[in-house]
Amino acid sequence: MVLLAVTVIAGILFTWCVLSRRLALWSITAPIAMMGAGLALTSGSDPPLVFDLGDLAGFERSVEVVLALLLFVDATEVPAGVIRRERRVVARLLGLALPLTLVAAFLAALVFFPDRPGWVLAALATVVVPLDLAPAAAVVRDRRIPARLREVLNVEGGLSDGIVSPVFLLCVAAAAQSHTPGDDYAEALLDAVGAAGWAVGAGAFVGWGAGRVLRRSWARGWTLPAATRLAVLSVPIAAYTLAGALGGNGFIASFVAGVCVAPALRHLPEGTVTMTDDLVTLLTLGLWFLFGQLVGDEFWDGFHLSVVLYALLAVTLVRLVPVLLALVGTDLSLSDRLFLGWMGPRGVTSVVFGLLAAIELPAAGGGDFISRVMVITVMVSIVLHGLSGEPVGRLYARHRRTAPEPRGAE
Repeated sequence: MVLLAVTVIAGILFTWCVLSRRLALWSITAPIAMMGAGLALTSGSDPPLVFDLGDLAGFERSVEVVLALLLFVDATEVPAGVIRRERRVVARLLGLALPLTLVAAFLAALVFFPDRPGWVLAALATVVVPLDLAPAAAVVRDRRIPARLREVLNVEGGLSDGIVSPVFLLCVAAAAQSHTPGDDYAEALLDAVGAAGWAVGAGAFVGWGAGRVLRRSWARGWTLPAATRLAVLSVPIAAYTLAGALGGNGFIASFVAGVCVAPALRHLPEGTVTMTDDLVTLLTLGLWFLFGQLVGDEFWDGFHLSVVLYALLAVTLVRLVPVLLALVGTDLSLSDRLFLGWMGPRGVTSVVFGLLAAIELPAAGGGDFISRVMVITVMVSIVLHGLSGEPVGRLYARHRRTAPEPRGAE
């Protein structure tokens, strides 16, 4: 059954690839295609395919590795030039809007789910907040939208999930502890902080060391372009495993390694991260197929109005209002601030966080609850942000046509 499932997933991916240009006309991205295939092939009382997630230990490790590679690639692909040019806007988005969004998501959860423990709701907030631009890739590539806004979104999307990761770990540790009678919250939080500390140390050591060695090797002609691609792929793997051996968290270590190795990559051949990026894309598309099964399970069990309403709020006002407040006083126009506030699609990071929360927390402790809310939130985001991409592009194109000519233009 496993081999058949892999064959089917590979066939669906191949079909999308050969039709990708035509499917793009209908905004059918690879994640959406894989999710739809997963929903169609795993739903019903007697589905042709079904994934058994009974081996939680092995499944958790697999999900963590996917997230580790994803965070590494995101960190390495953040354009340093954009950060320097837009440091004020980026600092406000990550340093002010992101914390405010987490607080808003937590307060909204308190309103909609007052019977749930506070730490479970805090963990839920960290699950529904991280950005993933893959489901809305057409918007990021749309040249009708100003390049400045697209670049800022790329930077925010590349760094926000790595920043939220340690907060997620702390909240999940506290939520798990709250359902273990007699144990100490402080001890659980200290353990989580210690794991994050070891992760940062391991990631910095591996990333900085690997970057220094790779840069010198390439400058002296000791290596080949293909070998540098393999070397870069080994960096997040080494950071992940070293952090695990030291008692740290692997995906935080991989993100830190990406941040530390990124400066050296600018001095290496173009496309050095391509192999790692392609592997991440392939693995995350497998997760999107699995997400389709989760969607089917959720729809099969019926809707929960409070969950749907919270999901709608989480992908709209919970982000929009903090972003508008954080960007007050910048040189961005109101329409640009509204665009950045609206364009916050949720995707594979939320899926992975939700799956990890479901594994770490028992059913009574909120694992199933967080997973359910995550599924609906990502689904709502895919629909709203996917459908709004083309209208937003048209609005910007119309604004350009009607904008007055600059003074002195011929």
